[in-house]
Amino acid sequence: MDLASPQFIPSPPINGFHLGALYIHFYGLMYVVAIAVAVYIARRRYRAAGGDPALVSDMIIWVVVAGIIGARIYFDITTPFDIRPAHAWWGPLAVWNGGLGVWGGIAAGAAVGIWRTHRAGGDWRLMSDAVAPALLVAQAIGRIGNYFNQELFGKPSTLPWALEIPARAARVAAGIPAADLKYTTFQPSFLYEMIFDLAFAAVLVWLGHHRDIRPPGLLALYIAGYSGYRIFEETIRIDSSAYFLGLRLNLYIAIVGTLAGVIWFVLSQRHRGSSGAKPGEAATLAAAHDDADARARPAAGTDTTGTAESGGTLGTALPGTAGEPSGATWTAADAYQWTVSCERLLVRHADDDARAEQAARPAGRDDGGPDALSDAPLL
Repeated sequence: MDLASPQFIPSPPINGFHLGALYIHFYGLMYVVAIAVAVYIARRRYRAAGGDPALVSDMIIWVVVAGIIGARIYFDITTPFDIRPAHAWWGPLAVWNGGLGVWGGIAAGAAVGIWRTHRAGGDWRLMSDAVAPALLVAQAIGRIGNYFNQELFGKPSTLPWALEIPARAARVAAGIPAADLKYTTFQPSFLYEMIFDLAFAAVLVWLGHHRDIRPPGLLALYIAGYSGYRIFEETIRIDSSAYFLGLRLNLYIAIVGTLAGVIWFVLSQRHRGSSGAKPGEAATLAAAHDDADARARPAAGTDTTGTAESGGTLGTALPGTAGEPSGATWTAADAYQWTVSCERLLVRHADDDARAEQAARPAGRDDGGPDALSDAPLL
């Protein structure tokens, strides 16, 4: 046995199996598994953020449908020459033959997910940060399907972990350049992406746990990080693609995505008002404000005029208080408006108070409360 000879990654001998009269493609099966795992992770993380995990299950139905449609539309528009079968009317719909553009899936899925979460009364920012690592894990599982479809491999390679594609028909179907058809081993770019997706998912969870990142900061980092990786991947892939100015179209999309993600992340961390509160803060502040609102509001039917003894007119204003009403008479309605103004002022400064309280905690303390999104385990 020649120990010096490289041992390549073999191609799978089959791409599916029979289940009764049905033929189950591994490509489709991996997507089903990916969706199930993503829902499991997202539910746990969203529950830890103080949200209702049932909303994740409701939202995911819409997101999956929109994602598949968006991904297929992107594929059909950018690579119409790869539609199989080419001359059948149903060819553009044949997702089981492969052909889902991740950019279209992310865009459509994110838009519908935000819409559905907002319509259901949830916080789309918290939902986005809960879902971001789950998306990466799902994408990693989906790349296993690419392996069984013998697609998304890179340039010819003799590395020990190169993917072997012995069948010429498979190389032709992948749409690689004619000059590379003579090679049988290639860079396993799908494997590189699978490893990156899992590693980056862990990084996002770690950042959420150890850094003060405001929602939807993790989603912005997901977009920037994944797009940045795709810049590298597009430089080694040689499968069929649309080109613009001599470069793969997806390379430009990846550059735009990286810049957009970085800019979004910076802006989301600069705007640290109540709309960017940490998980649970916004709801707590809103509840406190509503409670004070209810306590300060005069009861229905109460006569707000009269003497101080009857609860109508206060004989004097509260002394020494900034912004207090002036004059000898102060009605209950005035008191209500003044109290609400004070409560709103407190809400605006709640972030500073929360940070001061956090800084005052003993070193190493970790409350681990249910409102900490970062406390949620990845799995």
